[in-house]
Amino acid sequence: MNIGIICYASVGGSGVVATELGKALATRGHDVHIISTEMPFRLGEFRAGLSFHQVITPTYPLFREPQYLLSLANKVVDVTREFNLDIIHAHYAVPHAAAALLARQVLTSTPGAIAPKLVATLHGTDITLVGNDPSYSEIVAHSIEQSDCVTAVSQSLCDSTRSELGVTRDIRVIPNFLDCAVHRRVVQPELRKRLCPGEGTKLIVHVSNFRPVKRVDAVLEVFDRIRRQVSSRLLLVGDGPELATAYRLGRQLGISDLIDTVGAQEEVTPLLSVADLFLLPSAEESFGLAALEAMACEVPVVASRVGGLPEVIEDGLTGFLHAPMDLDGMAKSSLALLQNKSLHRQIVGVAQQRVSEKFCADRVVPMYEDCYASVMR
Repeated sequence: MNIGIICYASVGGSGVVATELGKALATRGHDVHIISTEMPFRLGEFRAGLSFHQVITPTYPLFREPQYLLSLANKVVDVTREFNLDIIHAHYAVPHAAAALLARQVLTSTPGAIAPKLVATLHGTDITLVGNDPSYSEIVAHSIEQSDCVTAVSQSLCDSTRSELGVTRDIRVIPNFLDCAVHRRVVQPELRKRLCPGEGTKLIVHVSNFRPVKRVDAVLEVFDRIRRQVSSRLLLVGDGPELATAYRLGRQLGISDLIDTVGAQEEVTPLLSVADLFLLPSAEESFGLAALEAMACEVPVVASRVGGLPEVIEDGLTGFLHAPMDLDGMAKSSLALLQNKSLHRQIVGVAQQRVSEKFCADRVVPMYEDCYASVMR
């Protein structure tokens, strides 16, 4: 099939999953066209069957805001006509599915023209933050209802879509996934020595885009409790508006010298491979792709019991979940993992097996292919 994938290029779960899906589909023989404002994060080197089309948004004095949706819709029309797209797969209901719907109206305005089918994947922000805002809710709901196939990355997100937007149509739950040949623990002794030089010192990691919902302040508060009982260091991977909060709180807690930051990284597997623990005390997670990556690299996860995280982490079996404000509980579970080698081995072993059985690309990508096939029929 000829498939167009619309996604954001910035660091974040939706863009990563959309890019990985495009790569996997191209490997499986489809012609895939990534449509975005810039080269997506993790698109990587050239791959046969995979191409990139940039959306250019001009600015004019008459318009007070960038007309991204209009430029995107126009690009979808151009790419569809040039490459005879069968499917447009929009990651996010707004603005991407909305732009695709506008593009379909343009395409079908020509007599005899056949417009591509529209698949929309909900990732969370389009529902939990934007979707329930009265300024957008009607457009979000309309974009979902008018798509030919709708998927959500977790059952939790599916339920939220129904309850918050009143959507009644069928929504398929297709979880996020990993290329399990890439996301696995690799031996990195020199990197480990550089990031965690002390003998017996533990390395705790947090990876995110450092938005307020990720609660980097809670990461540092939990780490401060841990380091008082176990020699440890904290590695922050990523960049965003709350990184300054981490710096400030680190100084207030007197732990700045125990914290390393490396900014946004396209490849996190080497960093996860030298970690002993992953912290994810988010206020909300529709899925929790960062937690899945940690589990695949045999790093135990201590996280909030919110959103789709319980669908990824089985509490007490493949990691530990706590109420978002239960920082003492998170610290207690973290210390148990760091001080009990047998428990650590047990948790990472079962977690890695769960990733292999449920969240690898070869198990999940066919679910999207089935979605495409159903709308083409």
